[in-house]
Amino acid sequence: MITTRRRLLGVAAAATGSLAAPWVHAQKTEKVKLSWLPIMQTTALYVALQDKLFEKAGIEAEAVQFQNPNQIIDSLVANQADVGAPGAAAGITMLAEARYPGTFKVFGLQGGGVRVDRINDGLIVRNGSTIRSFKDLRGKSLGHLPGIQWRTISRHMLRVNGLDPDKDVRLQEIAVGLQVPSVVAGSIDATLSLEPVGSIAVASGEATRAMTNPCASVIADPFYSGVSLLTTRFIKERPQVARKVVQVLDQATRLANTEFDRVRPYFAKYTAIRGESVRIIAQPYLRAWNELNETDIRSYQALVDVFHKEGVLKDRMDVRTVLLKPADLA
Repeated sequence: MITTRRRLLGVAAAATGSLAAPWVHAQKTEKVKLSWLPIMQTTALYVALQDKLFEKAGIEAEAVQFQNPNQIIDSLVANQADVGAPGAAAGITMLAEARYPGTFKVFGLQGGGVRVDRINDGLIVRNGSTIRSFKDLRGKSLGHLPGIQWRTISRHMLRVNGLDPDKDVRLQEIAVGLQVPSVVAGSIDATLSLEPVGSIAVASGEATRAMTNPCASVIADPFYSGVSLLTTRFIKERPQVARKVVQVLDQATRLANTEFDRVRPYFAKYTAIRGESVRIIAQPYLRAWNELNETDIRSYQALVDVFHKEGVLKDRMDVRTVLLKPADLA
């Protein structure tokens, strides 16, 4: 009887092992490469990494940091990365899509605005500066993030304020980490900067925001300059993994929006914000894939239309063509 029972237990164990094998295989770790910038728009990625949301989803996330928005898009076009983490340049995405149709899918937006009471960008000047708005920049210099996106936005902001960007103002590309030091040192008169540069400026005690959310006041409110991206190649080759990435970053976006005070300490690891300064950083306006509405889409379209108006995009493009749809992940 004992022998028979042992045999039965052995058969059951073998059966259990054969059933478990497919589950173990399905839960194997998938490696995903993400490109990102050290800005507030990337907050959802910081949350996903620090809260180990990727690990819980069976994903090994390799996050590669850049200082130039162009480099993120270049890494995706060259298939060196699968995901443009939250904060990828919204305008450059459409420029690349115009050149390489069918390359991207957008599944999130990041920015800020007056109506939503979230800071996305600011006109940063040193203390004591006489610059109060873009109209005061005649004969002066304006710094911005490297790349075509913020050069185009800066030119548009100057033009709307009655200045000729080719004659009246000297535009200069400056990496995120160098913007406040450049303003304080006087090597640049002002910068059009993304958060957390404005918060860093205020924390330094040597610089400040002459204007808050100037882009929202001119282009669209809310204003979105960042997007979350998947390459279509990644979606086609690993649709299940792509779906998990979207789910993880959507969850991280919700956590960032609802538990911002809890995640504040994360910025000391991923941005130039240090120590007690994390208490003053501005909360970004983040939109997950399943939250996007018509207002969001119109705002994104308004930014892309700026690139057409400035002659950077030859033809007007409809942002709806790059928005991720449920069928894309089927």
